[in-house]
Amino acid sequence: MDRLDELGVFVRIVEEGSLVRAASRLRRSPPAVTRALAALEDRIGVRLVDRTTRRLAPTEAGRALYDKARSLMQDYEAATSGARDAPVRGLLRVTAPVQFGRRHIAPIVSRFLDAHDGVEVELLLNDRNIDLIEEGIDVALRIGALADSTLTVRPVGHVRRLWVASPVYLKRRGTPRTPGELAGHEAILGTARSTIDWVFAGARRGAPVHMTGRLRVDDVETRLRAARDGHGIVQLLSYQVAEDLAVGRLVRLLQAWEQPPLPVHLVTKGRAHRAPKIETFLDFAAKRLGVLPVLRPD
Repeated sequence: MDRLDELGVFVRIVEEGSLVRAASRLRRSPPAVTRALAALEDRIGVRLVDRTTRRLAPTEAGRALYDKARSLMQDYEAATSGARDAPVRGLLRVTAPVQFGRRHIAPIVSRFLDAHDGVEVELLLNDRNIDLIEEGIDVALRIGALADSTLTVRPVGHVRRLWVASPVYLKRRGTPRTPGELAGHEAILGTARSTIDWVFAGARRGAPVHMTGRLRVDDVETRLRAARDGHGIVQLLSYQVAEDLAVGRLVRLLQAWEQPPLPVHLVTKGRAHRAPKIETFLDFAAKRLGVLPVLRPD
């Protein structure tokens, strides 16, 4: 038992006038409280309480120690309460996927800065999952299943993988109704395997459909622009194409073959004792992300 805790037990014993009542208030066993008192007396070499069969009372040395210990415990409580109620200040490091970060996290960060003068924010937009500990990240927005079970997770919605094309392209090449009808269509592809091998719900054994196309580019906005210009069918996330679908620039395809939705989370390191800036930003961001239509694609 640490020495501050030992003093706290002694203060409670004196105030309750009973080892049993002190144990009850401290939610410990009577033997544990008795051992704590005995250890304190042994360590300082002075008897602190007189025990009778009916009650317990501090000795003269015990009363002197009680006065000092009680003052110390009050100072400790005031100090820790001050830390809990500390103002929201300091550097906050946040990461998110590039496009989602530009469209949705950056405006939230801007409003958070307006609300908290003592905060600085470093926003890192990157489509790879940055290691929170290694990179010193406070809060990350993650799309998809989470592999790290040590992270604290705040669900904020979900997105879907969609297949879309422009009305101009579909008028020229026809509208595919099943994955099998994709043969002969142009695909606008990324450079990662997940953007080349398309997986459809209900397909036999989940076998991917290997797509080919004349354009491969690792940038989402460029693939999106190519789809608007009628160069082929593209697979993107629902939030990435939401505006184009809403105004008819793109058309949603193969909806019956879409895979289950992908979860979207805010994640942080650890599970307890986070700084006020992190807790406050989590609440602030989760509230605003939770009402975004793009995170409710159904």
